[in-house]
Amino acid sequence: MRTLSTELKNYLGKNVTVAGWVNSRRDHGGLIFIDLRDHKGLIQLVITPDTKDAFRLAESLRDEFVITATGKIRERAPELKNPNIETGDIELVVDTLELLNKSETPPVNTHDDGPETGEDLRLKYRYLDLRRPSMQNLIRRRSDFYQFMRKYMLDHEFIEVTTPILANSSPEGARDFLVPSRIHPGKFYALPQAPQQFKQLLMVGGVPRYFQIAPCFRDEDPRADRLYGDFYQLDLEMAFVDDGEIVRREVEPLIKNLVKDFAHKELVSEDIPRIPYVEAMEKYGTDKPDLRYDMELIELTDALKDTDFKVFQSPCVKALCVKGGASLTRSQIDGFTDQARKLGAGGLAYIIYENDTEKSPIAKFLKPEELAKIKELTKAENGDAVFFGADTREKVNKVLGALRISFADHFNLKDDNKVALCWVVDFPFYEFNDGEKKIDFGHNPFSMPKGGLETLEAAKTDEEKLAIVADQYDMVMNGYEICSGAVRNHNPDIMYKVFGILGYDKKYVEERFGGMLNAFKFGAPPHAGCAFGIERIFMVLTDAKNIRDIVAFPKNGSGIDLMMNSPSVVDEDQLEDLHLEITEED
Repeated sequence: MRTLSTELKNYLGKNVTVAGWVNSRRDHGGLIFIDLRDHKGLIQLVITPDTKDAFRLAESLRDEFVITATGKIRERAPELKNPNIETGDIELVVDTLELLNKSETPPVNTHDDGPETGEDLRLKYRYLDLRRPSMQNLIRRRSDFYQFMRKYMLDHEFIEVTTPILANSSPEGARDFLVPSRIHPGKFYALPQAPQQFKQLLMVGGVPRYFQIAPCFRDEDPRADRLYGDFYQLDLEMAFVDDGEIVRREVEPLIKNLVKDFAHKELVSEDIPRIPYVEAMEKYGTDKPDLRYDMELIELTDALKDTDFKVFQSPCVKALCVKGGASLTRSQIDGFTDQARKLGAGGLAYIIYENDTEKSPIAKFLKPEELAKIKELTKAENGDAVFFGADTREKVNKVLGALRISFADHFNLKDDNKVALCWVVDFPFYEFNDGEKKIDFGHNPFSMPKGGLETLEAAKTDEEKLAIVADQYDMVMNGYEICSGAVRNHNPDIMYKVFGILGYDKKYVEERFGGMLNAFKFGAPPHAGCAFGIERIFMVLTDAKNIRDIVAFPKNGSGIDLMMNSPSVVDEDQLEDLHLEITEED
């Protein structure tokens, strides 16, 4: 009987057959001990000289050789039991041993203990890195994670539907991966950034509730919380829904249950707050605030409007009160100042409160009543430090928002055992594109603007256009955006208008989105939905610090698959088939 290592304690006194990798080998002269590893754990094999063939083979075994062993399970002597492993009370006395395959010396560590292997080497030999028990556990946990989500969706009458991978290019906010067509020269498919158009078409097609664990493809730069190239999302849509709150209420229990029942973490609040986008930017300097800690941006503009201090004679003045900030050394403050400068600030003014006095290079430039007002509004106490931002409102929010995160890291305010959730709602429909010096879509062009066609037609000036709000919402978990969703635009007239405001004519809209546009002319129901970033949620719930650590086969930080050597050069005849030609840059 072949069985898994962790099940062997149920077979005491019985003959079993086990298979796996040699985790370690110890030769004690008259006895050879082998720790055999499978995907569930370890079992100690004991090989005696009485079994000549098995003993001879055991002498030649090395780490990572693949073997199978047959013998009897017995209890270990009390002094030889190992409480650190699940099978530490038993061992297998080998009768026969078979070598299934040899192994060269692994170039990476296949154990969780021992020397740490560099990321590039781990990714090059990922199939060996996956043998580590922590990685095996991660793969199983991710499978359980998928099943947890699927069960919730099916229990709530969502229907799983897969959508095409070869699709059309669409403006989702990132660069597409384009696939040249062999049979249609000069034309291209695009790998979908999201199943956006297809899931809306399913609503038109009469599907009441759709979901899938969907592969998505975006040509975006990688970072610690974003994979390069491809990722997966829990994608869902609901028909006959014209209010984003209905979707939010539907999916909230899933995320709460994942936090409590799957990850066994503590929710900071059962009631998930709704924070308007503008409020999030003003209070936290970001549209993905981490609510595990406080430290809000304090508005001081009006309070200091008559100041003589030139630095504070700015369109916007705000402050951060850092509890315990008086403990910061001068070199640490200099480090935070350097960060502020890299973000565009001229410097970083501060006041330290100790012994009921203000210690600061700027205190002498401020009137007593101004110092008193700052202390009152920031609620600063002895032992605290207050840091200031003074510039345009956008820059102040950006700088202080980033510093808020850095101060939280420095003072260990981020408790990994706690999860803080919030919804950020009412995103701007349009935004000003600084690079192209024009108004562009803020996020998803298929969202429904609040107020519909009437609001769009009333917007004449750029200021009025930029004030239009989309019925769009993001869920944030511990400072990471884990979900984005919206009430969808299902009205052809509104679709023409939202593109028309940006200067796109009807022909452009029909060429790019003809399939969806035509469908909406045949009785499209109102609908809304969202998509959850699976890897990002899993990263937070498993306390991983880098998203590449929770994926079986990720690319590195430069978007290269070191194991499969991609991207790679292709043959000339392949390019010919696709009507493509590579040209050298000057």
